[in-house]
Amino acid sequence: MIKKVIFSLNNKMVQVEADEQTPLLYILRNDFQLNGPKFGCGLGECGACSVLIDTRVARCCVIPLIAVEGREVQTLEGLGSIESPSFVQKAFIDEQASQCGYCTNGMIITTTAFLNKCAVKPSKEQIKEALRANLCRCGTHIEIIKAVEAAAENLFSDASNLLEEGN
Repeated sequence: MIKKVIFSLNNKMVQVEADEQTPLLYILRNDFQLNGPKFGCGLGECGACSVLIDTRVARCCVIPLIAVEGREVQTLEGLGSIESPSFVQKAFIDEQASQCGYCTNGMIITTTAFLNKCAVKPSKEQIKEALRANLCRCGTHIEIIKAVEAAAENLFSDASNLLEEGN
């Protein structure tokens, strides 16, 4: 059924009129020209299509449009820009954590959600566990893990600096 759906997309209220069962991925890519989320497996298993919905990682290839009505959706494009990348995007750039780039969207989205939940700097094992459901077929796992470690180091050193300044 065609329905008007209103939701927040990258911190802006948007509306789209489409079949309510249309996968959110199609709406993001076709209606809003957002190319961060990729079509990978179409089954919600590879992570290429990951977005944040209300700050939680979601696989938008299997989420119907109607499921985001009134909710907050954030894509890779909403995390930062070329001029001002997020701390995670910057770490991925600095560590050259991309080869073909197909998995990068999911890795950055998942890393962002993971680090935003961490109370302390995560271990390498915790990072691997957090990313285990994201597939990378190029073999850039080592660089990806280094990027997450760098982002975590940056995040937690900044947090400790703020705490020290507050005393």
